[in-house]
Amino acid sequence: MILNDNMNLFCSPPFSKTRLRGAKRTFGAAAILTGLVLAVSVPAATAEVLYRNPVIAGDHPDPSIIRVGNDYWASSTASAWGPIFPLLHSTDLVNWELTGSVLPHRPGWATDDFWAPEISEFKGRFYVYYVARQRNGLLSVAVATAEKPGGPYIDHGPIIAQADGSIDPFPVTDTNGVRYLVWKEDGNSQQKPTPIWAQPLNDDGTQLVGEKHELIHNDTKWEGGVVEGPCIIRHGDWFYLFYSGNGCCGTGCHYALGVARSHSLLGPWEKNPMNPILAANDAWKCPGHGTVITDPEGRYWLLYHAYSATGSIFTGREGMLDEVKFQANGWPTINDNNGPSQQAPSPLGVTQKVFGVSYADDFNSANLESGWQWPQHHEPVYRLKDGELRLSSPSHGANMAAAVLARSTTRADYVATTVIDTRGLKPGATVGLCAFGDWQNALGIAYGDGQIITWHREKGASRILAQQPAPVAEKLYLQLTARHGCDFQLAVSTNGEKWIPCGPPAEAKDLPPWDRGVRVALTVGGVAEAQGRFDSFSIKPLEP
Repeated sequence: MILNDNMNLFCSPPFSKTRLRGAKRTFGAAAILTGLVLAVSVPAATAEVLYRNPVIAGDHPDPSIIRVGNDYWASSTASAWGPIFPLLHSTDLVNWELTGSVLPHRPGWATDDFWAPEISEFKGRFYVYYVARQRNGLLSVAVATAEKPGGPYIDHGPIIAQADGSIDPFPVTDTNGVRYLVWKEDGNSQQKPTPIWAQPLNDDGTQLVGEKHELIHNDTKWEGGVVEGPCIIRHGDWFYLFYSGNGCCGTGCHYALGVARSHSLLGPWEKNPMNPILAANDAWKCPGHGTVITDPEGRYWLLYHAYSATGSIFTGREGMLDEVKFQANGWPTINDNNGPSQQAPSPLGVTQKVFGVSYADDFNSANLESGWQWPQHHEPVYRLKDGELRLSSPSHGANMAAAVLARSTTRADYVATTVIDTRGLKPGATVGLCAFGDWQNALGIAYGDGQIITWHREKGASRILAQQPAPVAEKLYLQLTARHGCDFQLAVSTNGEKWIPCGPPAEAKDLPPWDRGVRVALTVGGVAEAQGRFDSFSIKPLEP
């Protein structure tokens, strides 16, 4: 049964606590492993298990969610990263596993800006409505469908592309059973108002029919130049439209979430006089753009995104969870209007175990594990063989990061390490490790022609920071240490124990693009058609 109409330094360490009520108990020190908690067992009648935000660590903007029976499926903005739109699965809302993607490869009609996938179900079929930029430059809403929420999905291409751009789709069914698509016209990109529209869908949900109707637009101070990210649910006699306003992204963001209500899907809509109902606090900033669902007990939950106020913007907008509660006056509240929660009672009383903090790969599997990404317009050539990842640079381009395979960061302070094979490298070729913002902005360390090179690419312009003779060894360890998300130290070792700094500390505040967080990437480049060989990769947080 489908139960959703789609209805500046260190972060706190991830853990779940047990909070006691009624009985007073004292425990010794608890053993906390990276990404795993050893919970203390207490009687269920006196204990409440807590989860801690974020529930989906790292760069997961604009998350959407659906409940299918007792399973939850989620996706989030991919922006310029492939594979496009991650698919995540959970059975309890707080422990999530990456299972695949909606679109393994970029559709031929699209170029970039893969935003805001909204996963939904209608008449036993599953839909992901999403945003992408067409080759003619227009931002458009498109749709992909599948027989199961985990895919595979078939892309049907664009269904609406207004002159100012069409983004942030959300499907909803009215009281007469008519299915509508709700979306935002991107007027703010042209210094215009930003209406949110609704228009009927055809029977198979892949085309718009009839006339569009404006639901709301930005007309209050807190919204600034934007209302976007609509999510509509039915509760009692009301439709509730959750939406976000103001600037979403980057250091100057002022995002927040509000709500409006109406007895009819097409309005008139009344905005909550207490808006925004979810705004920044000391721990999290710029929260918004999410989806509301119900759990098996009928409680409402919002999966949304926010930036860590302590980890800054470098880890991106992370996946957050908070309960939505309805007051006697009919208006909903989130965390008693105190902003995103740091911790709260676990929805199903399940301990939060996996937090996605550390990652290690020795490349002994037959295929790359889920979570590896690449710039979707530069999909790399790679293979796994004999316990190595073999990554090849393309036939065009000769920069230090011509080929990229990357992992998302989940902290502003971390250390990433890779082991490379120095043998058989093509003259002029480089193999290395970098902090990667986008194709124009990156900072890294590489080996090539017997040298260790540290480099920085800013706004498309590359420069060498330092160069020194490499230690003589068949295998070299390369390391990148980040603090505050933008201060880096690069180093090399022959054994992974004694490290030689490569150049002075380097600052790279330019790394995070406007709409995404920093990745750590394995790189091959220097010359065309080079091949680099990697024995292992790891990333782990630095302790305070």
